[in-house]
Amino acid sequence: MLLKEIKKIFHIELDAMYPVEEVDSFFYMTIEHYLKLERFILAMQPDYVVKKEEEGVLFSTIEQLKKNVPIQYIFKTAHFMGLDFNVNSNVLIPRPETEELVSWILSEVDINQEITILDIGTGSGCIAISLAKNLPKAKVFALDVSKNALEVAKNNAEANNVSVTFIEKSILEEPNLKQKFDVIVSNPPYVRELEKVEMNANVLDNEPSLALFVSDNKPLVFYDAITNFAVNYLVDGGKLYFEINQYLGKETKALLEKHDYKNIILKKDMFGNDRMLKGEIEN
Repeated sequence: MLLKEIKKIFHIELDAMYPVEEVDSFFYMTIEHYLKLERFILAMQPDYVVKKEEEGVLFSTIEQLKKNVPIQYIFKTAHFMGLDFNVNSNVLIPRPETEELVSWILSEVDINQEITILDIGTGSGCIAISLAKNLPKAKVFALDVSKNALEVAKNNAEANNVSVTFIEKSILEEPNLKQKFDVIVSNPPYVRELEKVEMNANVLDNEPSLALFVSDNKPLVFYDAITNFAVNYLVDGGKLYFEINQYLGKETKALLEKHDYKNIILKKDMFGNDRMLKGEIEN
């Protein structure tokens, strides 16, 4: 079958569910992932023919997209900070906003500094692994309550050739760790139940609720626990970084103020939303 005919089928099947531009993106991502074809292939070879044995994965992708399965789960791969991460329904798909959080940390840490870092709620390991990859002298630790998520993260650390120490514990149960850290970072669950109406079906139906949602009456439960934990586990001058709910920036900042963190900065993401928070411990 001609590749341009397959592109038409993508639009016939998916335009009712997704914006036209996104369907275009799905098509090009799919042929790049499975057929290793560049995006400009149709401009260069408008009559490019797809082999019969290659058609199946393309049509299978369409069927899964019709079921609202995120394309990263279909490919079992997500890109983050220039690295490839295996993802499945046990972990969240890494977001561009989280890349901004990692970039913020990297901008404030000397690449040759021998520091210890703890990532709380690591999921796929994207934060911890990206920091370990970019800070070769850092000792990086990553904590998560989910055994399945930690399996994914361990595989990602191995695939990206970095050393990360993984810890299976719940931050809500005040884990007793054996050392202090220069940096603690977390992107914990922060979406309130009331915010589900703003979310797409492909997120609600596929990504792990455990890593996404908090109750409406205790939306900062993880931030409260982590902020309190970090008081005892950050070295003097140590820094705590959060990704936060854009609607609760002031409330989350107030938690750090309550625990006497210094030099607190509430930072906006590329979309102009309150998305990141930093505070320092000074004893």
